[in-house]
Amino acid sequence: MQPQQKKSHWLNWSFDEKWSGKYPKIAKSWKDNWANLSTYFKYPEAVRRLIYTTNTIEGFNRQLRKVTKSKTVFPSDESLLKMLYLAMMDITKKWTGHRQDWGQIHSQLEIFFEERLSGL
Repeated sequence: MQPQQKKSHWLNWSFDEKWSGKYPKIAKSWKDNWANLSTYFKYPEAVRRLIYTTNTIEGFNRQLRKVTKSKTVFPSDESLLKMLYLAMMDITKKWTGHRQDWGQIHSQLEIFFEERLSGL
C-alpha cells in the first residue's frame, strides 16, 4: 500500500469510527463511494487545499444573489441573463490576486494532468 493509500485508508476508518454513530447515512455513503472519494487523497496537500477551498466560488455566488435580490421581477429570462452577465463582468474585474503557492500547485498539476495541460 502506498503512503497516500495508507493515509486515505486510515482516514476512512477514522471517519467511520468517529461519525458513523451520529451520522450513519453519511458514513454509509462515504463507505459506498470510497473508490471515488479516495481519489482526492492521491494529490499533494497544496492541490487538495486548492480543491476544497470554495471561498471564491461562494463569494461569487453571494455577489450574484445580491444583484438579483434587489430586482425581484425580470421581464424575461433574457433580461435576467444580461443582468447576471454584466454583474459577472464587474465581479471578475476585481480578481487580480494570485495564490502565493500557484507555481508549486501548477507544477504538481502538470505531473498529474500532463496530457491536459500540455497546450497551456
